Amino acid sequence: MRKVVLAPLLAAAVAAPAQAEVKSATPIGFEIEAKTVVRATPAETYDALTRIGEWWDSEHTYSGDASNMTLKPEAGGCFCEAIPADGGTIEHARVVYARPGQTLRLQGGLGPLQSEAVVGTLTWQLKPVAAGTELTQTYVVGGFVRGGADKLAPIVDQVMGHQLARLTEHLVDQRTQSGD
Repeated sequence: MRKVVLAPLLAAAVAAPAQAEVKSATPIGFEIEAKTVVRATPAETYDALTRIGEWWDSEHTYSGDASNMTLKPEAGGCFCEAIPADGGTIEHARVVYARPGQTLRLQGGLGPLQSEAVVGTLTWQLKPVAAGTELTQTYVVGGFVRGGADKLAPIVDQVMGHQLARLTEHLVDQRTQSGD
């Protein structure tokens, strides 16, 4: 019980809440952005980003288990998922820019966007600040989406904001386990 009560207090002390928004949306594309500050170094934050299977929500996977997801943080590296039940694999995105402790950028249509004719660019920008690292997550999508990209923008924003919150929580958990 004590751990349950302390966890929210610790989280508040270690990370600022993510601020997410749909910056723009039209029938042919959208831009979403979320920001948070985590009490971790840019190197620690970048390292956690690359271990995506440890913090991504299993509800937003094809296999039902985020531990089946991997991200190879180098140009051409895959953000992929294995589906052990039938031997399937999925490429969610491909790394196009990797600067440890600074920037990680991927291109791909995530979730329902994968079956649409779009290009999506997901960028995590890390900036050292007094409290640790300011982490900005942007996802810019353009192309043809049946029914209009603007209709999906709020849903994608909610899911991606949730993923950023999970990463933040994961970093809090890591610091708690290490005794920081």
